[in-house]
Amino acid sequence: MKKTVTALCAAAIMASPSALIADENIPATYTPTPEIMQARQEFADNGFGIFLHWGIYSMFAQGEWYLNHDNITAEEYAKAARGFYPADFNAAEWVKAIKDSGAKYITFTTRHHDGFSMFDTDQSDYNIVDGTPFKRDILKELADECHKQGIKLHLYYSHIDWTREDYPSGRTGLNTGRDTTKRDWPHYYEFMNKQLTELLTNYGEIGAIWFDGWWDHDEDSVPFNWQLPEQYALIHSLQPSCLVGNNHHQTPFAGEDIQIFERDLPGENTAGLSGQAISRLPLETCQTMNGMWGYKIKDQDYKSPTELIHYLVKAAGMGANLLLNIGPQPNGELPAAALERLKEIGQWMNKYGETFYATTAGDFEAQPWGTSTRKGNKLYLHVLTPDGPEITVPTTAKIKKATTFDGGDPVKFSKLKEGGVTITLPEIPEGTADFIIELETSGK
Repeated sequence: MKKTVTALCAAAIMASPSALIADENIPATYTPTPEIMQARQEFADNGFGIFLHWGIYSMFAQGEWYLNHDNITAEEYAKAARGFYPADFNAAEWVKAIKDSGAKYITFTTRHHDGFSMFDTDQSDYNIVDGTPFKRDILKELADECHKQGIKLHLYYSHIDWTREDYPSGRTGLNTGRDTTKRDWPHYYEFMNKQLTELLTNYGEIGAIWFDGWWDHDEDSVPFNWQLPEQYALIHSLQPSCLVGNNHHQTPFAGEDIQIFERDLPGENTAGLSGQAISRLPLETCQTMNGMWGYKIKDQDYKSPTELIHYLVKAAGMGANLLLNIGPQPNGELPAAALERLKEIGQWMNKYGETFYATTAGDFEAQPWGTSTRKGNKLYLHVLTPDGPEITVPTTAKIKKATTFDGGDPVKFSKLKEGGVTITLPEIPEGTADFIIELETSGK
């Protein structure tokens, strides 16, 4: 995903027009401004962000889809708001722990599919300030702390609402007790745009709006018109440097600035959500630290620090950011296991961030032993799973020198007749998550 600005100029999405059109109302072209081009490059260079899925669903400790999965009425579900009091929430502690991990941005769920707004909004009383005894604008505190500590803030916003009767329901949230005769798309669309205006007016600089929910109408017999071009234009007009992304599992639409992959690296589709073509926009893959997005008390199956570092590196090797999710607890704390993972990642980033930040994808596809990233004339080999004393590196670049990143010790290499080189690995210390070899190259 770490493409240069020049590689992203002119048409924002380098694909055939037919691939860009979700319905006939979405135009096939979009010319990003210089401000957007710069923001895309900064996004690409940052490489790593933390996703925070938090709402009143955390009180049920069953994940963020609890309202939908357990067929609870919206009226009963909403009663939880009156008991939501995250007394241990501390924005400064959250941001510091995330920043110390090496993450450069936070993506926070301002309103998920359950319709509860985690910010102070005039558009509905169903929000953290008016609808709970907590009475504090969590988003304002988080935004202020992000700006203070120098970390970007991105905002997740759901196009779906399982509780509002004016939302024209699709294939989810069908058993929440809504009166479907009151569906009113123009009214709901106006509501969303007013909320987006609040988000982009009242909380300082926002790095990106991260949409979700387009797929709720992907089985409609007649394509649903989300009126995205006008909404994207509104965002760009309110904050000219604010990026737009949409987790619709499609090749990007015109007006979008990043391409999102859910639970898979670009080009993979193990989760069944990411079979779309890869664009030339900055790429981001979102993944959970354990199994769920929102807090689930039984889900303690956290990925190991080594697994998470491998995912980070593999994403960078494919030119993509990693947006790694944490589900905060109902009391306002980040889970202890998540904090420990952040600490471990931060220790790795402190030592090896040079091989990760502001790099481009490597010269070749991932190999059985690992992957690579590039920065100028340096090609970094990330040896994740060595199998034997040698590795084959299928690069066409001329290698001038090979050294270990730790210590700068020389590494033996030999050119192969069929192309590429063989690297003789030095002894790798046991427990090494990522053994990095630095190649000084010329040409490709």
